[in-house]
Amino acid sequence: MDAVNRLRSAAVLVVLAGSLLAPVPAAAATGLGFDLDAATIPELQQRMDHGGLTAVRLTTAYLHRIDSVDGKVRSVVAVDPGALRAAAASDARRRAHRTLGQLDGIPVLLKDNIDTRAQPATAGSRALPRSRPAADAALVNRLQRGGAVILGKTNLSEWANFRSTHSTSGWSGIGGQTNNPYVLDRNPCGSSSGSGAAVAATLAQVAIGTETDGSIVCPAGANDVVGEKPTLGLVSRTGVVPISAEQDTAGPMARHVVDAAVTLSVLQGRDPADPATAAIPAGQPRDYAALLNPGALRGARIGVWRLAGLDADVDRVVGDAVRTLTARGATVVDVDLPYQDRIGAAETPALLTEFKRDLDAYLTHRPGHPATLDELIAFNRRDPVELSKFGQELFEQAAAAPAPTDPTYRQQRATATSLAQRSIDETLARLHLDAIVAPTNSPAWKTDYAAGDAFVLGSSTPAAVAGYPNVSVPAGFAGPLPIGVSFFAGRWSDARVLAFAAAFERAAPARRAPAFLPTLGS
Repeated sequence: MDAVNRLRSAAVLVVLAGSLLAPVPAAAATGLGFDLDAATIPELQQRMDHGGLTAVRLTTAYLHRIDSVDGKVRSVVAVDPGALRAAAASDARRRAHRTLGQLDGIPVLLKDNIDTRAQPATAGSRALPRSRPAADAALVNRLQRGGAVILGKTNLSEWANFRSTHSTSGWSGIGGQTNNPYVLDRNPCGSSSGSGAAVAATLAQVAIGTETDGSIVCPAGANDVVGEKPTLGLVSRTGVVPISAEQDTAGPMARHVVDAAVTLSVLQGRDPADPATAAIPAGQPRDYAALLNPGALRGARIGVWRLAGLDADVDRVVGDAVRTLTARGATVVDVDLPYQDRIGAAETPALLTEFKRDLDAYLTHRPGHPATLDELIAFNRRDPVELSKFGQELFEQAAAAPAPTDPTYRQQRATATSLAQRSIDETLARLHLDAIVAPTNSPAWKTDYAAGDAFVLGSSTPAAVAGYPNVSVPAGFAGPLPIGVSFFAGRWSDARVLAFAAAFERAAPARRAPAFLPTLGS
């Protein structure tokens, strides 16, 4: 981590001495003259258009926050040495009235399983840091064409939490343990843990996460931010370390729904190298932020999948959310999604086969490191750090899994996907619903390597396995620990669920900045 700190300090020192206030834990204290934690992308763009802010000052403020705050959270594994140059280029475009859109000049962090030529993409593994990708991921190209400032890389659960049956979210051999910024000994949840924690701690305006099942929405819920898992195929996966092409997608994480919508508008698009993107409908919106209607809930029919009785605080937050929806004119109908046991029984075996297939294919483009899953397993056995906290049972199961041509595997994948889609589609159709809302997460558990992750509940699986969009938005707290609710619906309904999430956020603003409490005790 010393190298990371040197990069951070060097980037911050580029600015004039005294241009920022001394670092303090409060998110508002950036020296910009406004509360950065509360600012949205449209507000920042307005400030830059009117000359009250520059991309360089904004980027410097975030670099300063990383340097002064991230020692507690450990969410950022590296800053991009070209971030301030990219910000200066954005300022030059603005002076020439040639901005590239709503993301121009906005600092964005990337989960460290996303390829960039400027920095290694490690997936958190000590097997990959010496190998730089030959090309930027397709989504990185889209961000850069939109003028975004790539700020650096975030820690993740190593190999996107697909290495061990007994893993601890937020830990990787590269970055160590990411902490939940609300209570530091609590877990940040999911494989996009660093992205969620970094946005919550005001270390970037937006971060990009990835999800196979829960890894965007769970850290969004646990870290009190917004996370949007797009429809499968809306965002290219080319250049993203895979688990499964049948379920993987990247998506935005932000403190505000409008920021997630702005970012998704830039991320989405067809990519010849990712066949899933060919299915994007011609009528898919180009600007999701423009479709965020404060009155979107009025007249809507929303199903509520309560998952009740597992956690009293979650039950309370869901009850509050239902009252908010009703007060804003929605009709709320209780639902119980079918087929969940059968989906769960088929999903993991299918993912094991797909992981070996897709990871081996990805590794062929990354010379200078273990080139197959079998070689990674051998590397981990020799390495003094990789197996120090938990094992690699999923790696070993994937290595022994049936081939993609195996009839049993094919049946498992068909069962998982079709039943997940039916569980949502049939429920929406039978009750004439526009979307379904459910609790995203239970309160964050204490990080414990002996016990592993202590999940109590989650609602990510139906949308994740179906390939449908899912948006988590802050909804309440259990003491100082955040709880989110998720809106999901059918394929390509990203605009609809974002609009519902934004209307809910406006009606019941629940997010508050973290206090970085050391512990809650036992």
